[in-house]
Amino acid sequence: MKPSAAPASPLPAIRVEGLGKTYTLWTSPGARLMAPLAARTAAALQRLLPGLARRLDAAAQRRMPRFTALHDVGFELMPGDSLAVIGLNGSGKSTLLQIVAGVLTPTAGSVQVHGRVAALLELGSGFNPEMTGRENIQINAAILGIPPARLETLMDAIIGFADIGEYIDRPVKTYSSGMALRLAFSVQVHVDPDVLIVDEALAVGDAQFQAKAMAKVDEILGRGTTLLFVGHDINAARAFCRRALLLEKGRVVMEGTPEDVSTEYLYRIHKQALPADTAAGMRRSSHGYGSDQARILSASFAPDGHAHANVRYGETLQLELRLALEPGITAPVLIFDLMDSKGLQVSGRRFALPGAGEHLLRVRLDAQLQKGIYRVRMRLADAPALDRTTILAREEGAVSFEVVDDSRERFTGLFPLPMDMQVLGEP
Repeated sequence: MKPSAAPASPLPAIRVEGLGKTYTLWTSPGARLMAPLAARTAAALQRLLPGLARRLDAAAQRRMPRFTALHDVGFELMPGDSLAVIGLNGSGKSTLLQIVAGVLTPTAGSVQVHGRVAALLELGSGFNPEMTGRENIQINAAILGIPPARLETLMDAIIGFADIGEYIDRPVKTYSSGMALRLAFSVQVHVDPDVLIVDEALAVGDAQFQAKAMAKVDEILGRGTTLLFVGHDINAARAFCRRALLLEKGRVVMEGTPEDVSTEYLYRIHKQALPADTAAGMRRSSHGYGSDQARILSASFAPDGHAHANVRYGETLQLELRLALEPGITAPVLIFDLMDSKGLQVSGRRFALPGAGEHLLRVRLDAQLQKGIYRVRMRLADAPALDRTTILAREEGAVSFEVVDDSRERFTGLFPLPMDMQVLGEP
């Protein structure tokens, strides 16, 4: 009996290999004509007049300096996987996404994408302002390969999600920028993409629509869609992505979990923002960073000294911290925050600290929280005023706890607020 063939491994949803992108920055409009002409003339004269050829080529190169936005970037995403690309402005994030989406052509390397792609890049930029919203939906759906019969079943959902009312049958030129963004977002997320590419697009519209957009993306990912996400929202990256990479000046400087990469990203941001003498004393730690001026030496739950605790609703937690502060901090404070499993801040407090020295502190809190896992973020800062806060040390995730009781009968949401209701009778 002939043995059955092994099942073929699935193709990567996205494969990026040795990707590079270089732009030519012309010194003047005339240089666009003269510099390439000089370069071609230099190439033709290379054998006959090598000295002149070298001078012509040097003159041409001076008039068309180059800027490399991406250097040898590579990664692979399997179907259903998710990757966040994090970095400062100018690090090459948007260039990378535009190449993967097919908007730009790479200078070097290759990109392979398998499946239908929805790219949330410059939302609304492809709309025809003279056409109505409904007509633009039809055009965009056709570009994305959606058959008319399929679009007919999606049209009501797209229009309802965008929530722009009667404007759907008015020309897009009469829309506010927010309305156009919402409609463009709605089109892209309703086409059942195999690959979703997102560039800062989750900040569209007002707070209510942003929440709806986040929930819709979460629903799409739950169906096995592959996600490539770029943005400065570290919490969104943690909430939606399993992996992350850090870009700096067009190069991948780190790849790992969203928690590890975002910690490194924040470390680099804070180091750049600090004065040179303070920045020189910054040091990484296992869950963050500290400085020569302020350090979080240890953190654990009392009395057993564990880094994680399981508690019942309302049970009191006692967290013991050892801190070291050096002289010269004007107004030392501990910023103590609770984060949920998606990295969103639940609550927090600022505590004034004693002066220089090593201190043992105990923070007590009642776990009046909904069922789930929470982690603690601790920051030491010099904060003479709320608008003048310099972070000197940061630890997140070194300690965590889980509330094991389901408290939905007590309250909805993450934590209760004091409220009551009175029945006043018939009006």
